[in-house]
Amino acid sequence: MPDDSIRPLIYARTTSPAPTFEPRDTMDSMDLAGGDVRRKAKISWVLALSYVFDWVILVAFGVIGYILGDITPNMRPFSLDDRNIAFPYTEHETVPVWLAMVIAVLGPIVIITIVCLVLVPGSTVPPGTPKSLIWKRKLWELHMGFLGLALSCIAAWFVTNAMKNLFGKPRPDLLDRCEPDLENLSKYIIGGLKNLKTATTAGQLVSPDICKNPDKDKLDDGFRSYPSGHSSSASAGLIYLSLFIASKFAITIPFLAPAGHADASAFAAFPSRTRLPSIKVSGPDIYEMSTRTTGAPTPSTFGSTTTDAKGLSRPNQTVSAVRRKAAAPPLYLLCAAVIPFAASVYIAGSRWWDFRHHAFDILFGYTIGVITSIFAFRYYHLPISSGAGWAWGPRSHDKAFWAGVGSFSYATDHLRGQYRSGDEEEGALNAGMPFGSGSGLHAAGPDMAARKKPGQDERDVTSYFGAGGNQV
Repeated sequence: MPDDSIRPLIYARTTSPAPTFEPRDTMDSMDLAGGDVRRKAKISWVLALSYVFDWVILVAFGVIGYILGDITPNMRPFSLDDRNIAFPYTEHETVPVWLAMVIAVLGPIVIITIVCLVLVPGSTVPPGTPKSLIWKRKLWELHMGFLGLALSCIAAWFVTNAMKNLFGKPRPDLLDRCEPDLENLSKYIIGGLKNLKTATTAGQLVSPDICKNPDKDKLDDGFRSYPSGHSSSASAGLIYLSLFIASKFAITIPFLAPAGHADASAFAAFPSRTRLPSIKVSGPDIYEMSTRTTGAPTPSTFGSTTTDAKGLSRPNQTVSAVRRKAAAPPLYLLCAAVIPFAASVYIAGSRWWDFRHHAFDILFGYTIGVITSIFAFRYYHLPISSGAGWAWGPRSHDKAFWAGVGSFSYATDHLRGQYRSGDEEEGALNAGMPFGSGSGLHAAGPDMAARKKPGQDERDVTSYFGAGGNQV
């Protein structure tokens, strides 16, 4: 296969139709336009197995988290005079465990399913795109949505349960659960004042053995105040859902893209099936592609007072163009993204007025969920402000399980370190297209020279074939 540096010369010196290749039974098919070696159009069992293994790991950590939450916790000594643990035991919680799981886990599952199966891939799909390709994208976004949710919730679950039993901090209602043996108080006094002969408990710590409640589960749970499991689970599941909704519906604070930002066509549902902006070729139109490409203002622009036909000075034209590059989303969409967050705050707050946790326990547990939700979302999804609502694509076949030292991306192949050309799920459609479906050359080779402007070098027409010029 020709090197990227000489490929423009090859196409510039020929006027013959673009070469075609018959589908082969070998391991790879060549993508000359993209400069990559593309795998045959089939689902890699190695890649599929790697994602199955991801789920196995998540399930394993979930089971370990359940076991950690069920063992007897360390029990920290306490004082019978401590008012912070003298609150009454609430029999009926505002948000019991089962309801918290329904809201924080089952609710996001249902909403993610509806969004991915109904609204994805959106309005950027070119006409004529096969339904099978659309459904593959739907299912991929659904899979990534579930993976992120599972990672967020299970990570918070695992960390919270491990910390609860490790620290053994008394709950605000511990004394009501404890049923202390006051008649034999002196037997349970520990610490520096244990030898003090007194009938009072002022300033004295007692061993947890003083508690004589026959309900072991209720008593053990009284030493699992830090951190709050309701708070961490609620924020892990519902903040992830808020981020997911914000991503899919483009709910973000308006911003200006930095210089050199990728062309808008790169964020379409199927970029390799859209028209190339650098050359006019036959093919489907691009939908929702930005046409506001005014460059950044220069000093000469601001220093000029020239007016146009409408009497607007150049500085005003520049400001007008910049301000129209972004706009605030509708408030009802913002409300839709904030509702899960508000629900997580309510669940966490209920642990305060139910006397189940101290304030710091609630805040720390909530912070755990915030961290895991943000990490899990970014682990599987592009940034909200610049990702157009898409999840990251699949790992490459060569790096399904291992990339090794010196590899900066799991989306590249080991063979040449190149990104895959085209969308992973488009492989079945591209088996007979040696130039890639995005290039348009499989249908436009014969009249390439006809598009050359008078006096224009043919290499200018085909310059987008150079290294790093994949139009995907």
